[in-house]
Amino acid sequence: MAAPSENLRINPDRLWDSLMEMAKIGPGIAGGNNRQTLTDSDKEGRDLFKRWCDASGLAMGVDRMGTMFMTRPGTDPDALPVYVGSHLDTQPTGGKYDGVLGVLSGLEVVRTLDDLGIRTKHPIVVTNWTNEEGARFAPAMLASGVFAGVIPLDYAYGRTDMDGKSFGDELKRIGWVGDEEVGARKMHAYFEYHIEQGPILEAESKQIGVVTHGQGLWWLEFTLTGKEAHTGSTPMAMRVNAGLAMARILEMVQEVALANQPGCVGGVGQMKFSPNSRNVLPGTVVFTVDIRSPDQAKLDGMRARIEKEAAAICAKLGVGCAVEAVGHFDPVTFDSVLVGRVRAAAERLGYSHMNIISGAGHDACWAAKVAPATMIMCPCVDGLSHNEAEDISKEWAAAGADVLFHAVVETAGIVE
Repeated sequence: MAAPSENLRINPDRLWDSLMEMAKIGPGIAGGNNRQTLTDSDKEGRDLFKRWCDASGLAMGVDRMGTMFMTRPGTDPDALPVYVGSHLDTQPTGGKYDGVLGVLSGLEVVRTLDDLGIRTKHPIVVTNWTNEEGARFAPAMLASGVFAGVIPLDYAYGRTDMDGKSFGDELKRIGWVGDEEVGARKMHAYFEYHIEQGPILEAESKQIGVVTHGQGLWWLEFTLTGKEAHTGSTPMAMRVNAGLAMARILEMVQEVALANQPGCVGGVGQMKFSPNSRNVLPGTVVFTVDIRSPDQAKLDGMRARIEKEAAAICAKLGVGCAVEAVGHFDPVTFDSVLVGRVRAAAERLGYSHMNIISGAGHDACWAAKVAPATMIMCPCVDGLSHNEAEDISKEWAAAGADVLFHAVVETAGIVE
């Protein structure tokens, strides 16, 4: 299919204004956002996005996971749609761009097509996936996982947050349960534009990351069972200390990740002590180990070693140890044709670029199981993300959106 002319660009001011307007919803406490999935703020963000899509004449579909599909029709009623999107939900202390940039850049693609009076053979569908972050309901990329057939719908509905509220109940509460069967839609291709969430592009002074692969991931939720006891009056030799077991497991995870360099990472970002009192040894500690690698053998080897050594650590301390895999996807190789179109678009537009592997999980990782898929990345300042200080420039945002526009429109096919 013919590529768009190199002089065609998105409207950078409109894209930026949309990002800043969405950032007003679910403000954080330090300049970022707290718009966690299925909260009232998430509902407000969805409502704003719908109003913008309505203004562009897009037809909305919503599936039973609450994912929003906003369609610009193509000229061929039998042509499968080109999907472009990401997510509007954030971390509890999230930034203004993670996920949101991809959704609103998809909308900007449509707006620009309307401005230019361009029709495409294939429909274009701008997508807002539900619960990409997994911050409130594990695992991450929940809705796209159900869409791809790797997570059962009933399992997703039954996931609970730290307060015991279920995904299904909260989706119903905010009024975003759709009637479409999840995964019934067929895709011609899927594109996702995202901030890098790492320091490589900025350090290499590159405007565009051409994403060739995605890391695989395991989230291992550990539940350690000790004995609640007074921290002041319980002798050290008589303690069954689940907190100490956790500390030793955290150190071990660090050692395992370092032993599998290059390319492997591991750490813990969430834990919960019970009863969580200053002078009571915890009876229960729950925490999630996050390990990632683009190498399947290394990824699975890390998991096996961590589970084996964690069990040994707990046995030595008399602490009970249970582990559940609450999130997983294999390493992903993105579609070579779509990757080539992204690279060619960056070159045609004169943007500096480099190949990159996504260190984070994205909905594109699940979409790649059901359709040709790829990603585009832009730099973020100091590689900082999942942090309210997350930052990008208007110029970075626009460059990636220009590349997205060209790759999506080439794939959708310009009708002369």
